[in-house]
Amino acid sequence: MSVKFEDESGAAARGKNEDSDRVPVLSRRFITEKFLPWAAKGGLALLDFGLYSGSNFLLGILLARWMVPEQYGAYALVFSIFILITFLYQALLLEPLSVFSGTTYSKNLRGYLQSNFWLHWGVSAVICLLMGGTAVAAKYWFHSPVSAMAFAGMTAATPFILIHALGRRSFYLKLSPGPAAFGSSFYCVLVVSGSFLLFKLGWLSAFSAFLVMGFAALVGGVIMVFQLHAKLEPATAEMYLNETWKKHWEYGKWALGTCIVGWIPTYVYIPLVSKFSGLAVTAELRALMNLGGPVLQTYAALSMLFLPFAARVQGAEGSRGSAALTRKLTALFVAGAIAYWIVLIPLRRPLFALLYAGKYMDASSLLPLFAAETVIWSAALGPAIVLRAMEYPRSLFFANGAASVVAIVFGIPATRYFGLRGVIWSMVLANVLYVVVAFLLLGRKLATLKSVETEIVIPRQAEEVAF
Repeated sequence: MSVKFEDESGAAARGKNEDSDRVPVLSRRFITEKFLPWAAKGGLALLDFGLYSGSNFLLGILLARWMVPEQYGAYALVFSIFILITFLYQALLLEPLSVFSGTTYSKNLRGYLQSNFWLHWGVSAVICLLMGGTAVAAKYWFHSPVSAMAFAGMTAATPFILIHALGRRSFYLKLSPGPAAFGSSFYCVLVVSGSFLLFKLGWLSAFSAFLVMGFAALVGGVIMVFQLHAKLEPATAEMYLNETWKKHWEYGKWALGTCIVGWIPTYVYIPLVSKFSGLAVTAELRALMNLGGPVLQTYAALSMLFLPFAARVQGAEGSRGSAALTRKLTALFVAGAIAYWIVLIPLRRPLFALLYAGKYMDASSLLPLFAAETVIWSAALGPAIVLRAMEYPRSLFFANGAASVVAIVFGIPATRYFGLRGVIWSMVLANVLYVVVAFLLLGRKLATLKSVETEIVIPRQAEEVAF
């Protein structure tokens, strides 16, 4: 047997050659097994988000263009209430579902989803009862038949819109956004084509618009239910509804309050305007809010992207990294909002004429003030993301609560005596307070974290010196 020896330079050269041969293989494996699948999933998630949110945004523009102001004002009023319902539904069902599906019930996902399915219908029954009662009150108490019919349409559509949201979220539990995007594509096509058909037939109203949304969500939801049934593994145990509700309530009760105080500073003005100024002015407010929709939707998607990144920065770099990331995110969001409005504001009159067929032209003069409100709101996103990443979400309850106090105390008289201009000024003040409180709470949290880090570092340095 012969033995072959190598000198150090030969071994090093051989190792270098082996490394050079190995790197492309690892790179190809990384691209094919990691990067491409995640890029595809991310693209499908953005497609799903864009199809669903984009179709609702487009529907708002088309309805403002096709409806008379009173009908569109009724639609805006009821849709603002529906946004609150979706916030509450997300806090009680969707967010706990995302958490417990990966922990407590990861081995029995089919059983857990079946339990959530029945929980959905229970929650929907309560919502429909309240919405139906509101429709009756709008007709006989507030003497507004247009609003009553809009609430009736929303009552019929709500269970199906919410189950569509439940279906979409269910696919994300297994990181499979493709079927969700497929279901959302049906929703998008049916919402736009159905509304156009009703407009051509002369049947378009706030009531029929909500029915179209409900029908589109039903079709997309049924498609997703069949896909889920085919993909999920058999249930390993029976899930009891009371157990599911108890765990969801324990998780979501604090988020429930946060959702309510988060809704007030932006959407409470729509019911106030309809009360003090009428549905036509409500339509003007909604026409302004439509133009801020692209910023809000884009930043919602970016917030979901930056949240896990902020958590990693906080874990790796501590308070100093979190403070630096807050500054960068705040600058990014504010700069993006300013750039968006710099383009739109000079074009506001032709833009209103194009989007709304010449309607709501008086409201276009308020667009610069509304843009300022959006920019100020954008400044709060940096600390909000970092506070969530630091597992301190209840701080946002206090920040939104402070803004809600301004919205109610100042917003009610401002809306009553100054109309639409008073509404936007109160929105500006509420968001200024929201930003200030968010940064103050973040500063306190960072100071506490820094002191903890110092207490850990000093004993460690002392041990090193002693050694």
